[in-house]
Amino acid sequence: MAAPESFGGQPTLLSSRPGRSGKANKALTLFFPTNPIYPTNPKYPINPTNPTNPKYPKYPKTPTKMPALPNAIMETHFHFPGQAKFYRGKVRDVYTVGGQLIMVASDRISAFDHVLPRPIPYKGQVLNQIAAYFLNATRDIAPNWLEATPDPNVAVGRACEPFRVEMVIRGYLAGHAWREYKAGRRLISGVPMPGGMKENDPFPEPIITPATKAEEGHDEDISREEILARGLVSEQDYLLLEQYTRALFRRGTDMAAERGLILVDTKYEFGKKDGQIYLIDEIHTPDSSRYFYKEGYEERQARGEHQKQLSKEFVREWLMAHGFQGLEGQLMPIMPDAFVEQVSERYIELYERITGQAFRKAETGNIEERIRRNVEGFLEGRPVQ
Repeated sequence: MAAPESFGGQPTLLSSRPGRSGKANKALTLFFPTNPIYPTNPKYPINPTNPTNPKYPKYPKTPTKMPALPNAIMETHFHFPGQAKFYRGKVRDVYTVGGQLIMVASDRISAFDHVLPRPIPYKGQVLNQIAAYFLNATRDIAPNWLEATPDPNVAVGRACEPFRVEMVIRGYLAGHAWREYKAGRRLISGVPMPGGMKENDPFPEPIITPATKAEEGHDEDISREEILARGLVSEQDYLLLEQYTRALFRRGTDMAAERGLILVDTKYEFGKKDGQIYLIDEIHTPDSSRYFYKEGYEERQARGEHQKQLSKEFVREWLMAHGFQGLEGQLMPIMPDAFVEQVSERYIELYERITGQAFRKAETGNIEERIRRNVEGFLEGRPVQ
């Protein structure tokens, strides 16, 4: 795979050190290079773009000054009336109040199962509002957990017991599936992949490639047979999960096509409450899905070019270009302001492209106070501000 284009200058680096288990843990150690933006300290030569290496060009000592980025929310620390539980996921902070979940979509961004050090302005709002848009558009296919969105970054709904399996469905050979294919493997989650395919080619039919949903660390591919053998999901429930997954993907594919996009792959999560299966969490967002632009797809594919896409795959490619894939001992680059701004713009672009609606940026002066005010007002039955 050709190296992706470079975005927004050179990163500061973080190190992922092995924990007691031998796996790369989430504790990241900050290295302080001689320049806060461009790492020129020869003591840390691991960075392949280190300007001290004569193979690479020198960068200016003083980076171009950019306008300050909007505020973004990395994490929340609420104590809502009646709050019983709290859970922090890779992106969402989840509060349990009575029989409801209050999901706050932060501006955190993750890749390779690591949360990156810098939040992306408006990302949480984009994810929350796209998820609500698609959950409301698919209620006729599968019942879902969502009941209200009292704040641009917040969704409230039924507290379900989640299945510990993610239903991943792929229409094209891209991302993780392509990396497996390129390595010579022709099975993914026990599902065969045809020979003679190129990156980003369509599969003859979409394939379901489940993954275990890990509390920490990497999600892992798992076959249908192993899911049933381990009792993670009953056969009766799994058949319904497959039915929902295919129907939701068809609807997402049709909605994307109307907007000039191709839904490449996505994942769905499900849970159970009072014996009924519900679609939970987010759907068809840039964090859970990959989109290509439909216009020019065939021509780019014929020429063997990278596809123009709306997803966070370009963030993964940027990380890989800077020597990070979440593996033990690798340094995690810190995204410079210019790249953070580009990521934010990509998320907003996807919102507008997939919904056909103009994105209205929420007030960011004090995001946490705004969320607290709106959620407490919702819980008390007051009008949301």
